[in-house]
Amino acid sequence: MGSNTVCDQKHKVVIGESGYVLEDVPHLSDYIPDLPTYQNQLQDNPAYSVVKQYFVNEDDTVTQKIVVHKKSPRGVHFRRAGPRQKVWFESDEVHACIVTCGGLCPGLNTVIREIVCGLHYMYGVKKVLGIDGGYRGFYARNTISLNPKIVNDIHKRGGTILGTSRGGHDTSKIVDSIQDRGINQVYIIGGDGTQRGASVIFEEIKRRGLKVSVAGIPKTIDNDIPVIDRSFGFDTAVEEAQRAINAAHVEACSIENGIGVVKLMGRYSGFIAMYATLASRDVDCCLIPESPFYLEGPGGLFEYIEKRLKENGHLVLVIAEGAGQELLSESMHMEKEDASGNKVLKDVGLWISQRIKDHFAKQRKMAITLKYIDPTYMIRAVPSNASDNVYCTLLAQSAVHGAMAGYTGFTVGPVNGRHSYIPFYRITEKQNNVVITDRMWARLLSSTNQPSFLSSKDVEERRGEDCQATDEETFSEDILVNKEISFM
Repeated sequence: MGSNTVCDQKHKVVIGESGYVLEDVPHLSDYIPDLPTYQNQLQDNPAYSVVKQYFVNEDDTVTQKIVVHKKSPRGVHFRRAGPRQKVWFESDEVHACIVTCGGLCPGLNTVIREIVCGLHYMYGVKKVLGIDGGYRGFYARNTISLNPKIVNDIHKRGGTILGTSRGGHDTSKIVDSIQDRGINQVYIIGGDGTQRGASVIFEEIKRRGLKVSVAGIPKTIDNDIPVIDRSFGFDTAVEEAQRAINAAHVEACSIENGIGVVKLMGRYSGFIAMYATLASRDVDCCLIPESPFYLEGPGGLFEYIEKRLKENGHLVLVIAEGAGQELLSESMHMEKEDASGNKVLKDVGLWISQRIKDHFAKQRKMAITLKYIDPTYMIRAVPSNASDNVYCTLLAQSAVHGAMAGYTGFTVGPVNGRHSYIPFYRITEKQNNVVITDRMWARLLSSTNQPSFLSSKDVEERRGEDCQATDEETFSEDILVNKEISFM
């Protein structure tokens, strides 16, 4: 039995033998017939002369689920990223643009630099524009001409040289601007909201029948984008968070019953807080959005803090910004959503610091000194570290290879260590969260010796939810495999 392609209005899926499912990405040839192709000039590039195999095999795919049983179906795969033997653009015809959207993140400038240098040095592309000010810059601001000389040192700076913004997405105006400027490759760097916008832009480009490749580079410092192994900037954020935790630890240790509270980023996902805690080893308690907690009563946070102060004389508490939001007073009225549609969070760091102070003031049997540290914007604004710089380079080059090969409507990222082209809908369908019934969270609880704040009943319910989520994610091919019967 050979493979078959199943297409609906949004998804391009290839079904093969033994439960193999390829969630493929769109290609320009899917909606524009008789496009000419060209030899990839990388084969004549001196830098690549030492490479045994220049090009990725067209049949190369990357599996989403790496741990399987011998009777498991082969499962969901994604198309492997990398240069192709044939390209759908000549160097002289390429007019690329780059846009950055959403909040700041370490590595943005590195991605910009490597897209420009990748296009220039690997494919001989000379026309690259930077869109100034996020999505609205397509129709509201000037563009910036980019070349390797201009972007040479930008990876040493934090932020983005192109500027950024939230919201302001008018799809029709953006595509009009792309069409009017003669742009035919669009590189969009941003989080899940930005990638949803990129998906809509791609659909409008496809509807108009334009030869324009749309490539996304997923960005979120919180590491909450699904499917990919991690997002760029996360490694830098964890490293920088160590500075704040170390300062809190020094402050707490320097006085009797000292408490250091550190608030870290993590609106819906507590990955930065969890990994920074594991890396630090100085943290006594870590609170994240995925794991509810309570303050008072037996087994509560206050009881645990008092116990650790009596044992060690000090305590360091790390809390993610999205943790405990349900506990905050409803009287703290704030704007519901920001320009990107994200829920505006109350400052849980200040709130929990005050609640801890109030609790021990009422007890009157234990005087405490509490220091609160919020390094959020310091972490976001730093340049990326060495690890993230390498990672950003690979992301940018993979995106360039994909666009030149005619793929479109995709985002790029590592899946089980191999860079892949992933359809937009897989990136935006849900968020990546810490699984608190997984081994990594158990390792954290073991490291800090904190209570889980969950009853046995809560744990069983969470296990059921996590198992269901895993089944939906890794065995979503079951529904598709059933369709295979009609092809046999």
